[in-house]
Amino acid sequence: MALSLTLGHSPDADDAFMFFAMTIGKIDTSPIQYEHTLWDIQRLNEMLLQGKLDISAASLHACSYLARRYEIMASGASMGIGYGPIVVSKNRASLEDLKRSPVAVPGTLTTAFLVMKLCVGLFPFIVMPFDQIIEAVLKDEVPFGLLIHEGQLNYADAKLIKVLDLGEWWHSETKLPLPLGVNVIRKDLPEDVKRLAVRHLKESIAYALKNREEAISYAMKFSRGLDQKRTEQFVGMYVNELTVDMGEQGKEAIVTLLELAARKGFVPNTHLSFVNPC
Repeated sequence: MALSLTLGHSPDADDAFMFFAMTIGKIDTSPIQYEHTLWDIQRLNEMLLQGKLDISAASLHACSYLARRYEIMASGASMGIGYGPIVVSKNRASLEDLKRSPVAVPGTLTTAFLVMKLCVGLFPFIVMPFDQIIEAVLKDEVPFGLLIHEGQLNYADAKLIKVLDLGEWWHSETKLPLPLGVNVIRKDLPEDVKRLAVRHLKESIAYALKNREEAISYAMKFSRGLDQKRTEQFVGMYVNELTVDMGEQGKEAIVTLLELAARKGFVPNTHLSFVNPC
């Protein structure tokens, strides 16, 4: 008997690449039928806090508040290996400047926001949609912008200057990859269903990596103006060997980040649990 599960992910090139095979039936997911729903990551985080999705992409930051209801899937994580979200400005600036002047951020549940607090400490901020931040900096509505998604690649086209790379900072501090996003699944689902869902996601990612040209062509529909070269670059940044299976290194990075944040009082202390594929 078929089981229907809601599956949330963002309309971004890297998520599209990961879920390509599952979305258009390139792999067999029986007996599970996945009902795909696409929202930006801030909205997905909010839906998860309300328990509205069975499986979904989530900011790692949000997982601090989701651990009672959701577990982290071992496949599907987005981890920057020495790179990550960046802060940009029209002018050169120091870390001290970031503590004094407003920074446009893409949401308070994003991992980028949490990591910036770990790096800089408390700072003034204004929340706005991620795809409006570059324009806000250009128009002097805010002096600084925290960029995620494709903004990490195209900010220089707007003649903006990189002030801080949070992935570089994190790697210098911990020598670990920077875990930004993960996929989570409801704890109260049967164990065999959870493990099978992780296997399906792992197979979907593996299919995309093996059939890269086909999957990139599909992901281009969600690249928000990036050309093919930059779409391939962006996907390559956040769909890597740790996305197929985060392994012990990925789990260590996740636990380390949230434990450091908990010690500073930025998130509650959380007991995380992980689901491996069957």
